[in-house]
Amino acid sequence: MTAISPQRSRLPVWAYALLALIAAALFLPGFTVLPPFDRDEARFAQASSQMLDSGNFVDIRFQDETRYKKPVGIYWLQSAATAAADALRGIPVGADKVIWTYRIPSFLGAILAVLVSAWTAARLFGGPAGFIAGLMMASCVVLGVEARMGKTDAVLLATVVIGQAALAHLYLGRRDPVPAGRAAWTVPLVFWIAAGVGVLVKGPMVLLVSGTTALVLALWDREAGWLKRLKPLAGLGIVVAIAAPWLIAIAIKSKGAFFAESVGHDMLGKVSGGQEGKGLPPGYYLGTFWVTFAPWSLLALLAVPWVWARRRLDAVRFCIAWIVPSWLVFEAVPTKLLHYTLPVFPAIAAVAAAALIDNFDRSRERPRRWLVAAAVALGVIGFGALTLAVAVIPWLVDHRIDPVGVALVPAVGGLFALALRSLLRGERRTGLAAGVGAAALLYAGTYAAVLPNIDGVWVSRQAARAVAQVRPCPDSVVASAGYSEPSLVFLLGTPTKLVHGAAAAAHLTADRACGLALVEDRESPAFLDSLGTVTPLPLAELSGFNYNTGKRLHLTLYRLPAQ
Repeated sequence: MTAISPQRSRLPVWAYALLALIAAALFLPGFTVLPPFDRDEARFAQASSQMLDSGNFVDIRFQDETRYKKPVGIYWLQSAATAAADALRGIPVGADKVIWTYRIPSFLGAILAVLVSAWTAARLFGGPAGFIAGLMMASCVVLGVEARMGKTDAVLLATVVIGQAALAHLYLGRRDPVPAGRAAWTVPLVFWIAAGVGVLVKGPMVLLVSGTTALVLALWDREAGWLKRLKPLAGLGIVVAIAAPWLIAIAIKSKGAFFAESVGHDMLGKVSGGQEGKGLPPGYYLGTFWVTFAPWSLLALLAVPWVWARRRLDAVRFCIAWIVPSWLVFEAVPTKLLHYTLPVFPAIAAVAAAALIDNFDRSRERPRRWLVAAAVALGVIGFGALTLAVAVIPWLVDHRIDPVGVALVPAVGGLFALALRSLLRGERRTGLAAGVGAAALLYAGTYAAVLPNIDGVWVSRQAARAVAQVRPCPDSVVASAGYSEPSLVFLLGTPTKLVHGAAAAAHLTADRACGLALVEDRESPAFLDSLGTVTPLPLAELSGFNYNTGKRLHLTLYRLPAQ
């Protein structure tokens, strides 16, 4: 592929509008009906809810405990989104606490990430590649998950890809005359504002990805003068101006505890050892890529020979410098979660789209048959396993067959087979349409129908429904013994007590008229022993599966009899 002309590097406005509509259509199914996920989403949303309730937008708390693992950015965005949504619904802020309002920043951040990914790929490889890369990002598995969860990662991706877009623009234009006056500040301002917002959302991730990209490019090209166009000294001042006011305020408020927790425990803990049982060996992300970037992961593998043959092209070199060092860092860090590699997916989508347009299956760098076979096999295994899991999970958890989940297998499988056949034959439009269609059908069926109806997965939702039916007082407080997932606090309210069996009994005794206790079977002996001769009244029984611990649960909701 030759250098891209300035005209070809632009996408028309209608293309961005179409991508935004497609992304919204892919992200919306299940957005309002899925209960809060444990544990991160529920913690973020509950802390944001408490910010709204208290009016304190500096300190971050989950109930009475400080939550100092991440900066304040996502909490501000969730609070603002919820306040705006409640105003549009014509209700007082927080009067109707629902999880979807806290997901709005993730939804919008994911759409923005799709659009900027398309812009970046268009700048690198031309408008058609940009549009295809945007389609890939909108329909890949992991971004669809993050768009529906009220936490940091979709918003973080938007800041990262904006920073990388600015960096790519400077790199590709490094031999052009330096702009004069205000024009010289446009791209640096975009980069450093994205970096500053990124710091408030999840720390220095924008600077990590862009920094490693710039370092590799400087070493590879033996040239770093173009980086002066970023105006780094002034830029760091912009980052400080954005992030420092809150960082200073929280340092004073917490007496330094925020930095001890977020840097000393959370960040360094992830680097030095696997946190929360998530320590996994290098190679984990390569092994899971076939699911996380599905249904397009096979195209990424097929693009490898194309990328290697064109590694001297500036656009390809930029993508290599974006992908490889960041990926190696993610693989080296012991703590691994599926979404951690998301910041490099826009670059993968860009080279996959460019290779597809260049007919990698017919070029002189045509992938060998073994590579085609491996790509197809891994692609089918990744996307197929995901589709089969949607059909099987209702049986494993609730011991029932979900007709929607079963119907998805042949429907999604048929569309995916058509996508494979068409893409390998060079029929791009049919292949892309079938691939996006397969993803859309799978996501709509999974998030809007199958997952919300797996009752055993949503134990907190069961508890909230039971409490709503039997609560003796409008302000009854529940003490939960043996089940302490954050979603329970979000759904039942901040006063909810997460305790052991004896403390649950003490709660009922202290608030005999209105108190409720939710007791898991393992805490039941201590609960009953602490009540002595008093026999509690069972009001409801719940059963389900805790996907964080991998254990089945059986809980009973109690109150004490009236005296």
